[in-house]
Amino acid sequence: MLEEVERWLADRSWSAADRPLDQLLDRKRAAGTTVSVVLPALDEEATVGAIVEVIRRELIEGLPFPLVDELIVIDSGSSDRTAEVAAKAGARVVHRDEILPRLPALPGKGEVLWRSLLATSGDIVCFVDADLRDFSSAFVSGIVGPLLTEPDVQFVKAMYDRPLGDAPGQGGRVTELVARPLLNLHWPQLAGFVQPLGGEYAVRRSLLERLPFPVGYGVELGLLVDALHTVGLDALAQVDVGVRVHRHQDGQALGRMAAAIYRTALLRLSRGHLVRPELTQFERGPEGFVPRTYAVDTEERPPMLGIKEYALRRVA
Repeated sequence: MLEEVERWLADRSWSAADRPLDQLLDRKRAAGTTVSVVLPALDEEATVGAIVEVIRRELIEGLPFPLVDELIVIDSGSSDRTAEVAAKAGARVVHRDEILPRLPALPGKGEVLWRSLLATSGDIVCFVDADLRDFSSAFVSGIVGPLLTEPDVQFVKAMYDRPLGDAPGQGGRVTELVARPLLNLHWPQLAGFVQPLGGEYAVRRSLLERLPFPVGYGVELGLLVDALHTVGLDALAQVDVGVRVHRHQDGQALGRMAAAIYRTALLRLSRGHLVRPELTQFERGPEGFVPRTYAVDTEERPPMLGIKEYALRRVA
């Protein structure tokens, strides 16, 4: 590990318990900083309501001064009751297609996160996946904390244990097999991140609006790499928030995720184009293995600062 990374681990890796909630509220009130929490959601009716309820109860309504000013669920086309459950729990629900309607929406989580910049107003934007179980409000307060107390920090990732069933620490298979090797080999300054692909992170809007967003699974790696090049390692941090329990995907879905992440890394290494942005996988059928080919996410949205609707809102 680089000496720079060893130093960074000592200086920029914290626990959520390091910053008590009352300290965060004092800093937030003094600075007048606003915080938006965004939950991108697709068919998450089983979990999204409980997450919203915890955030509202512990970080908005149960405090003398709210830590979270804006709580929004962006539904990217759910076929279940995700939107209804989220609204009933107290979130503002916006459909992805209602944001920037002049641009037809592309499928993918990164598309939702990119559009969320137009649907929110907070100085700090905190992203939280909507499939978490046994959710703790520390997933929000923990990663927002350094942005309220450390002026030089601009991007904070959550770190946590990821069990796979009853096996502790065995989740995050794409992280260990794809993302971590890529980062260690090509961006060794980022080798200290425990969960580089984690969906829980908080970022200053002033940085997010300057970054391109891969529209699909590559968004977390893309934002992390681009943030490193834009503001430097010392502006990045991570906070231990405990244990993350969520729904795990099957091996083929993980393969598609891995391809998109590899493509995102390749583009940043070469700023070129893939010759064949497709992935063929095999499923056993009645007569043997059947090939199925999927497109690999190749689209990226430009920095939000270049979108006229966003620029006009800033002027207003």
